[in-house]
Amino acid sequence: MSEELVQAVREDAAERMAKATAHARNEFAGVRSGRANSGLVEKLPVEYYGGTVPLQQLASFSVPEARMLVITPFDKASIPAIERSIREANLGLNPSNDGVQIRLGFPSLTEERRKEFVKMVKSKAEDGRTAIRAVRRDGRKDLESFQKDSEITEDECRRGEDDLDKLTKKYEAEIEAALEAKTVELMEG
Repeated sequence: MSEELVQAVREDAAERMAKATAHARNEFAGVRSGRANSGLVEKLPVEYYGGTVPLQQLASFSVPEARMLVITPFDKASIPAIERSIREANLGLNPSNDGVQIRLGFPSLTEERRKEFVKMVKSKAEDGRTAIRAVRRDGRKDLESFQKDSEITEDECRRGEDDLDKLTKKYEAEIEAALEAKTVELMEG
């Protein structure tokens, strides 16, 4: 019984840490590099028939060349709303359309702009690490509560805390690896 409680805390922490890591990676994808990437615009909110929906529900994306993203709306009537959303997002991209598709040309980034984006990505990575540490803290509180209520032994509590520390290191390393990759991508242009 007591080992099951420790295992439940461990599994819950692992699941929540994995979600925090995935969220951090998703945030990285939204930071513009010099290359065309649909991750930059997929989640943009678009006013469509009185409601707000993410762009990925209104169109498909393709990258015919390194610095060009082509957005093909499922409904041609949504083109003006999609263009407005892209302009209002202030991404430094100027959409153009031919009545069927929207083209986004990705200009080269200046060195200064690249450094700003690297700072932004580092900040998002720190947010991810903070979320992981918060999960560890919650797990420790649960374990200590179980120990206080005599549901688990002190040794089981200590082993559970060690497992939480290992999980924390693992997921922080994953965020660090994703950060390194995104930094390289941003700086090479």
